Amino acid sequence: MNSGKDAQLVTMSIKMENKENHTPQHVAIIMDGNGRWAQARGEDRSVGHAEGVRTVRKIVEEATRAGVKYLTLYTLSTENWNRPKEEIASLMGLIVQAIERETADLIKNHVRLTMIGDKSPIPPFALEKLEQCIADTSHCDGLTLILALSYSSRWEITAAARQLAAKAAAGEIDPDGIDGSMFSSCLTTAGIPDPDLLIRTGGDFRVSNFLLWQIAYSEIIVTSTYWPAYSPEEFRENLEEFKNRQRRFGLTTEQILGQ
Repeated sequence: MNSGKDAQLVTMSIKMENKENHTPQHVAIIMDGNGRWAQARGEDRSVGHAEGVRTVRKIVEEATRAGVKYLTLYTLSTENWNRPKEEIASLMGLIVQAIERETADLIKNHVRLTMIGDKSPIPPFALEKLEQCIADTSHCDGLTLILALSYSSRWEITAAARQLAAKAAAGEIDPDGIDGSMFSSCLTTAGIPDPDLLIRTGGDFRVSNFLLWQIAYSEIIVTSTYWPAYSPEEFRENLEEFKNRQRRFGLTTEQILGQ
């Protein structure tokens, strides 16, 4: 297929996508503001994390109702391991409690759990519960809930580069044949569509080492609402805002509109 025809097909695909005005297939969320929410109320940061877990359940339920297929939640970055040990221990405990409490409902609502990230630093007691829930929900065919846990995009990209370099050194692949598709297949998100929409709560305008490769063309919404206070209603508003965005993927408005 020649490049001119490729470009024509891409243009047609984007026109159709904008015309359908559909719910995003994949939403990624940077859940920020747990600690600040708690501190603003004179509470310990752990209280904010506990309330944040309750928000996760509400947003998962709303995403399911809205028809979102993939929901990726930035749960813990590799840099977060440098936070106070007490805070990390509390967060690990909350994750285990949430998994034990929610697994039955995830199965009932056909939600499949998976994770992306470096498993090696995760305490064995937490990793065991997480992997058990992943196995127990593996048959579910509704929303895929992806926990970015002990995750950083630079870690992921570096690991993918090492993998490709090893294959090239072993003569398994031709370095000149490495393209974006091959690189994507080496990422932890292989087989998962790139996020259509990235939401960040807490008001900060940065992506914090999250899905740097995958969000190349994601629409971005930043809300000043702290994660524990983020509601299903605001989530629905964000989905509606996405539907009103014109996604161009490098094309002009005239090309999208067929002018």
